[in-house]
Amino acid sequence: MSDVKRISHHINGAYWTGSAERSGDVYNPATGKVTGKVDFASVAVVDQAIEIATRAQAEWRNASLAKRVQVLFAFREILNARKEEVARLITAEHGKVLSDALGEVTRGLEVVEFACGIPHLLKGSYSEGASTSIDVYSIRQPLGVSAIISPFNFPAMVPMWFFPIAIAAGNAVIIKPSEKDPSPVNLIAEFWKEAGLPDGVFNVVHGDKVAVDRLLEHPGIASISFVGSTPIARYIYETGTKNGKRVQALGGAKNHMLVLPDADLDLAADAAVNAGFGSAGERCMAISALVAVEPVADALVKKISDRMATLKTGDGTQGSDMGPLVTAVHRDKVASYVDAGVREGAALVVDGRNPKINGAAEGFWLGPTLFDRVTPEMSIYKDEIFGPVLSVIRVQSYDEGLALINKHQYGNGTAIFTNDGGAARRFQNEVQVGMIGINVPIPVPTAYYSFGGWKNSLFGDTHAHGTEGVHFFTRGKVVTSRWLDPSHGGINLGFPQNR
Repeated sequence: MSDVKRISHHINGAYWTGSAERSGDVYNPATGKVTGKVDFASVAVVDQAIEIATRAQAEWRNASLAKRVQVLFAFREILNARKEEVARLITAEHGKVLSDALGEVTRGLEVVEFACGIPHLLKGSYSEGASTSIDVYSIRQPLGVSAIISPFNFPAMVPMWFFPIAIAAGNAVIIKPSEKDPSPVNLIAEFWKEAGLPDGVFNVVHGDKVAVDRLLEHPGIASISFVGSTPIARYIYETGTKNGKRVQALGGAKNHMLVLPDADLDLAADAAVNAGFGSAGERCMAISALVAVEPVADALVKKISDRMATLKTGDGTQGSDMGPLVTAVHRDKVASYVDAGVREGAALVVDGRNPKINGAAEGFWLGPTLFDRVTPEMSIYKDEIFGPVLSVIRVQSYDEGLALINKHQYGNGTAIFTNDGGAARRFQNEVQVGMIGINVPIPVPTAYYSFGGWKNSLFGDTHAHGTEGVHFFTRGKVVTSRWLDPSHGGINLGFPQNR
């Protein structure tokens, strides 16, 4: 066990050196071996982090916009120069292939670059002479201490949806990463220190439900940002708002891809494989339900299965196309859905339960899996599987496919593949989903737009990053001012009127 590293909290600009009462195992999913022990924070440790962050935020909020931007730009340069280090940590603890991990960091970097424009984003408005000798203007100010509870599937990108904007706007941040892959955020904390961010503005607290519940309940936390499964998102939202916090909680997904008969089927097949099996399907924007409008289903299933035969499953550092799942427990859960699909009568076209792998046999492997003739009552259609399982549902018309998508409880992302501009325009207008791709299978918005779904895919009114992110991490004030000359004054108890 000498090669098992200790992973601990990063609070007030330094690693915590106390003794943890509880800890969790961190695995390399490609080998099945324990590579780290992550400390789980007690309530006292969380309270300590909040106290430190509160003091730091009181000073950071008064730093000039110029100073904040200088730190943001410095952080951006460090992260860009060392993004391969972050990517290697992601692969080592999550399992996704290196190219995918590097893409994750790069997309997070885009939000950092967006936050570098915070002076423009925080500009208020001004109305001179709104009434006689009265001016009215608006300003936006930071909330306080913002907590971020992030998932295992994007250990770097998802936190970066939130903390660059929160910090740029003058807040302090406490991140509770997933206990499954906690190291990337610790390295990012070191980058902030190097960039000159004052100690205590960016803090990392590791742990489980004990730490999460304390963040949700503590009066010193002003806002909560969360991404994860729908049951937990609902719990985060309800508990956080009950305790007076501003909450954005992004939940689960079942993303559909509607393929019309006029679509380029080769393009659609490529997209289905890329979006269905990238990161072993552990993406909230993965395509897991392909809705084929007849008569294209037979041809499309054949093209997809042919492409799947070329995929290499294995260690993400060894040139594989798809890596392992994050834990043995999660791998077994996903495999149980494959078993259920067979029991429920779906046609198993490609079975990934015993894959040929490039890696250690002890890794958490499940190969790409394809079902055909899936129906809406099957569990593999209804539930978010969060693994490399793609289901094909056959429909007879655009209207039938649209109704199927709109009826589902989730409304995170969707895509349509067609060469008909009118059909695409109709789809973007009629589909009840928050993020839409037109011949684009993974419609993750760029950083200056906002990320978030509808229905049970989002709890709260505000999406991540973009201008909605700026509004989430700030609150507005409107100031009405009059500077009187000595001749003005007098008593008037009437309600003030604009004149």
